[in-house]
Amino acid sequence: MASPSMPEAVTDQDRVHEVVVVGSGFAGLAQLLALRRAGITDVVLLEKADALGGTWRDNTYPGCACDIPSHMYSLSTVPNPDWSRSYSPQPEIRDYLERVADDEDLRGHVRFGQEMTGATWDEHRRTWTVHTRGGRTWTARFLVSAVGALHLPKTPQLPGADTFTGASFHSARWDHDVDLRGKQVAVIGTGASAIQFVPQIAGVAARVQLYQRTPAWVLPKGDRPLSGARRGFLARHPGVHRAYRAAVYAALESRAIGFHANPALLKPVEWLATKNIERSIDDPELVAKLTPDYSIGCKRILVSNDYYPALARPDVDVVTSGVREVRASSIVDGDGVEHDVDVIIYATGFHVTDAYDGLEITGRGGRTLRETWAAEGMATHLGMTVSDFPNLFLLLGPNTGLGHNSVVFMIECQARWVAQAITAVHARGMGGLDVRAEVQQRSNAAVQHRLQKGIWTRGGCTSWYLDAAGVNRTIWPGFTVRYWWETRRFDPTDVEFFGRAADAAVTADASDTADTADAGDAAGPGGAPAAAAPVGAGS
Repeated sequence: MASPSMPEAVTDQDRVHEVVVVGSGFAGLAQLLALRRAGITDVVLLEKADALGGTWRDNTYPGCACDIPSHMYSLSTVPNPDWSRSYSPQPEIRDYLERVADDEDLRGHVRFGQEMTGATWDEHRRTWTVHTRGGRTWTARFLVSAVGALHLPKTPQLPGADTFTGASFHSARWDHDVDLRGKQVAVIGTGASAIQFVPQIAGVAARVQLYQRTPAWVLPKGDRPLSGARRGFLARHPGVHRAYRAAVYAALESRAIGFHANPALLKPVEWLATKNIERSIDDPELVAKLTPDYSIGCKRILVSNDYYPALARPDVDVVTSGVREVRASSIVDGDGVEHDVDVIIYATGFHVTDAYDGLEITGRGGRTLRETWAAEGMATHLGMTVSDFPNLFLLLGPNTGLGHNSVVFMIECQARWVAQAITAVHARGMGGLDVRAEVQQRSNAAVQHRLQKGIWTRGGCTSWYLDAAGVNRTIWPGFTVRYWWETRRFDPTDVEFFGRAADAAVTADASDTADTADAGDAAGPGGAPAAAAPVGAGS
């Protein structure tokens, strides 16, 4: 049952909500669904933009698509048998998220145009105050950050870039008003985005200059249209669809054996990737430029059928000497050669390991999350909780990203666990929880120990998986089924419960109490004691 709508002018901003979720991509919507299944309906979701979708709303570059098979890149609780291709394009993924919000009646929770700039823990009231750009604040007992890792574009500070007089933009902020026809286009970066859009602009632009720092391993992409008959069959037989999804999951999951347990098993995959280069390109010099000198899997493995053929075109140049300088209408490469340029497109990825540096999230003792992680590294328990930051949950936090399977699986594990944790607080009539420091230390140490055996550490490369100190703070080591096992049930012995919810209600302002009572609050301070709140199964 959906959460009832509430008059914003009276209750929405000033009242104490039970949960504030930040971000409306896969993680945010999955969290709303998990909380509702647990009977927790007093939830507000803050979205910085004016539409849903997260990274699938922001990235609209030509050729944008998922590199995980479609049927695993969707919520298990809201299956979609109607994908048009085996690897779904960006517009379909965004449409899917919009349909989830509509069909599951989630839009009433969403407040658009609310970009979180930080959050402050109030130890006395045991609430989080969320600060948004423009000065508005929101208050809640529990805060769930679902901002994801791929939402802050990372643009290099190139010498002279500010003097460039042509159009320039990041691939995640594609400027569709810029006509590339007949233009000299420089693409800086060869990551997952460039792999997809370079083939789309090659042949449109007069010339494409691809500035490559490190080549990627690129495998053939088993992408094909899915017939209407097949889609209809899966829609009519949900059991078959679930079985098909399980088979796709198992096939992807098997890749963890090479990534984690025995990297030598990836050698045949590396051979296949090498042959993928050689059969697409005849020029030995270009083949050498595009062949990585590190083990496959050390960086993110990419998939494409048209990337190498695009680079073999006579109107595409691959520059490997770097960028020495940007001028008003040109780029000088590392060898001192000047290239005329009309448009610069940055395909340089996102802030990942430093994604929280721009947020002032202040926990107990006035210490910020940025300060804590700067001193101790990005240590968490299960990637979701941080000691001394009570009632705060991070979705897709440190070391929960994947290199071999669908991250949506991880999101669903986390959303369920968070709902169970909040339910456990309600069931005990307490004010909140904080992960035990020793549990966090043990959890983080175990992850880092397992990472030492994986291809990400032993593969001979540096990647965006690593933080400034060279520590992998991004990837979950090993099988996702292990993460599912570790998060399948919330363990109350991992945390310290604190404060009685009834006491928190007494300390709240009278206006909060009146507002919450008017809104028919389900639980939390300012309303009925949490012990009287509906308690869901959290599963």
